[in-house]
Amino acid sequence: MAIGDITPWKWGGLRRPQDRPFESFRTEMESLHRDLDRAFESMWSGFGPSLLADTWSSERVVPRLDVSEDEKTVHVSVELPGMDEKDVAVSLADRVLTIRGEKKEEKEKKDKDVYRRERAYGSFRRSLELPIEVDAAKIEARFRNGVLTIDLPKTKEAQEKVTQIPVKAA
Repeated sequence: MAIGDITPWKWGGLRRPQDRPFESFRTEMESLHRDLDRAFESMWSGFGPSLLADTWSSERVVPRLDVSEDEKTVHVSVELPGMDEKDVAVSLADRVLTIRGEKKEEKEKKDKDVYRRERAYGSFRRSLELPIEVDAAKIEARFRNGVLTIDLPKTKEAQEKVTQIPVKAA
């Protein structure tokens, strides 16, 4: 028996890798592509929702929010394009502000030879821990032109705890 009779590329019509160089190159390139995809996914995963993904995709809804503060109030502004106030719920429990909502979008187009219907659904929940106590009875939430604005007045105790420290030139 010759050594060629027991080599795997002789079984079942398989050929040696050097007989098909393009296939070997393609396999290596596909492996490289998968490795790069995994590297980019893991790199961006530490930043929360994917920065590269569309904000309102059918897979994940992640509204952008801004938080600011003055002496008396914490202001939260959330971008919710295409939504109405009935699609949003706001709650406060133990200094954690939670904003929930669901977006449903349907588009339908009918032409002579074309019929197209697109649907996008997604829900979100954003929670934000407030650094101070707020007066829950005086919280105001307004929705206008796709922007939710929430004003959270600080309690008197929280306002009094702030001490201004003068800064002097050295």
